[in-house]
Amino acid sequence: MKYNQLGKTGVLVSELCLGTMTFGGKGYWKPIGELPQDEVNKLTKTAIESGINFIDTANVYSEGLSETMLGNAIKSLDLSRQNLVIATKLRGRMGTGANQVGLSRLHIADSVDDSLQRLGLSHIDLLYVHGVDTLTPLEETMRGLEDVVRAGKVRYLGISNHPAWMVAKANGIADKMGWTKFVALQNYYSMAARDVERELVPLALSEGLALMPWSPLAGGFLSGKFTRNNEVAGDSRRDTFDFPPVNKDKAFDIIDVLQHIAAEHQVSAAQVALAYILQKPAVTSIIIGAKKQEQLLDNIAATKLELFADELQQLDTISALTPEYPGWMVERQAQGRMPQG
Repeated sequence: MKYNQLGKTGVLVSELCLGTMTFGGKGYWKPIGELPQDEVNKLTKTAIESGINFIDTANVYSEGLSETMLGNAIKSLDLSRQNLVIATKLRGRMGTGANQVGLSRLHIADSVDDSLQRLGLSHIDLLYVHGVDTLTPLEETMRGLEDVVRAGKVRYLGISNHPAWMVAKANGIADKMGWTKFVALQNYYSMAARDVERELVPLALSEGLALMPWSPLAGGFLSGKFTRNNEVAGDSRRDTFDFPPVNKDKAFDIIDVLQHIAAEHQVSAAQVALAYILQKPAVTSIIIGAKKQEQLLDNIAATKLELFADELQQLDTISALTPEYPGWMVERQAQGRMPQG
């Protein structure tokens, strides 16, 4: 297991991060996973023993139950708090009240206190804002985040599911005011959806932000369970929870190449898909979730897989993005501005 720098901070996080969306299975989250506490403890123990020191949850996962179960696991396994980097998120609706949703200063304060209580922790290592709040001004959100940092309840800040311009604007506000800036991005990034490479990856590389891909197997679609002749795997969350969106015709082309390379290495297609994203620029830690022990171990094994240059080229080609403006114009005009040898 490798450990990478969390943005420009001095914190090191494992190249794989244990995702906890399968913990609990309450309400909306039931199709994703319904792990009981004993299974949560086993998966957490396996992850830690494999070298993972980074765990990701969110207050909305199973309506808070995921955070509670993670906190119980940390306590039951007697894990050293100083050896863990715990991330959680806020923004989603956490009650019926008019203000129990969003990124207002009010909801940020309430959400952090509630998350700390569920987790049973004194502080959150990395707090993400979980999505865009079109009602609340970014200035208010950044002030609310600064409040919880200064109160000692949060160490570092991250941002998830935002366009690049909003990330840059938010950090510009924080820089101007002398407030805490975002150090990490959490975005959907898989071979079936490389959209982040248009604007967010360049931003991360330019500003030294850590990139944490979520759903690197495209909601299980790239796990090897799905083929052109078998669009219903029978034991995948995609069977009943078809998210995130995938261009399935293109994804099946990708799966064909994944399976060919996997056979050459005698590994799973999932390992190839994960290994591919692991070597991408700006990627700091990939979030992996699991419902079974063997699934988690298979994913962890991806850290040992070394893909050959020609294999990476095949995967790059089959999963390439369609050129969009202004990207293709920038690339075209850059040809006349290369350093002279």
